[in-house]
Amino acid sequence: MSRAKKIKSALLLLLLAAFIVMPFLGISEYVLRVLILCFLYSILAGSLNLISGITGQVSMGHAAFYAIGAYTSALLSMRAGLPVWLGLPCAALVAGVFALLIGHPSLKLTGGYLAVVTLGFSEVVRLLLINMIDLTNGNIGLSGIPMPEFFGVTLNTNSRYYPYALIITVLALVLLSNIEHSKFGLKLRAIKNDEIAAEVAGINVHRSKLIAFTIAGMFAGVAGALYAHLIMYIDPNVFNTDVSTTILAMVVLGGMGNLYGTVIVAFILTILPEALRGFNTYRLLVYGIILVLAMLSKAIDFTQFPLFVRLSGYRKKLRKKLGLAGPAGRG
Repeated sequence: MSRAKKIKSALLLLLLAAFIVMPFLGISEYVLRVLILCFLYSILAGSLNLISGITGQVSMGHAAFYAIGAYTSALLSMRAGLPVWLGLPCAALVAGVFALLIGHPSLKLTGGYLAVVTLGFSEVVRLLLINMIDLTNGNIGLSGIPMPEFFGVTLNTNSRYYPYALIITVLALVLLSNIEHSKFGLKLRAIKNDEIAAEVAGINVHRSKLIAFTIAGMFAGVAGALYAHLIMYIDPNVFNTDVSTTILAMVVLGGMGNLYGTVIVAFILTILPEALRGFNTYRLLVYGIILVLAMLSKAIDFTQFPLFVRLSGYRKKLRKKLGLAGPAGRG
């Protein structure tokens, strides 16, 4: 293992240890609730990164699978009396089936067309949830959703729910990271770079995209189930197109295909609206301006700025003096 990988692994372990001890540091229930929401958005953004960041397919329908997972787990626990821990895999399975069904025809499209189709699917799901009153209770939503219970202990506070959400999040991100660095992940990156070349190399492009889309939908379903049992109330308008846009923004700002960057931005964009609550009326305006500036910064090549060029030159000279320059003078 290289030194850089060892450092990265050590930092990740330290970060995980910090998250584990947080409930024991006297942190308020409100802060823990925000952190749990950060975990949920990390799963959502990390899963969308698989299809949009790594595979290069722009999907605007992630909120639909989020909603399907939430309603599946909530209804199974409320109507069928299924334990919450069993509702979680069921939510993933149902969301994955819907992702498979919508992905099979829509992934034959590319670019803006795929974005429009998935956006339309998300809106159709929301409208169905509103109109299927007998099942979903329409706009009134589902209330009194039971919380998880393990060994007779109900996770009815944020401090109790926190470890449950953390464990699920860590498992999800580890699985997503393994997929990204597997042979299948290399196929997805090849598809993103050049679909025709990937097809010529023997990769079944449509099947690979469909598998990635289904996996992403399943993880979104898991996040939905976690959300439903955390809030104990859901309604269709919670899962509107703004959610899909926010998740996609997390992937773009985190670096398309960069899981670590995506998770970091997911935390930032989840905490930021809460940090701006003191601005009251101007909170959403300030949040929007920050998002726009962040998007613009992604489009600007700062490496061409004179100051950056000068600093880069100083860095190369310093490395050369210290004998750290690579072959052929590379810094």
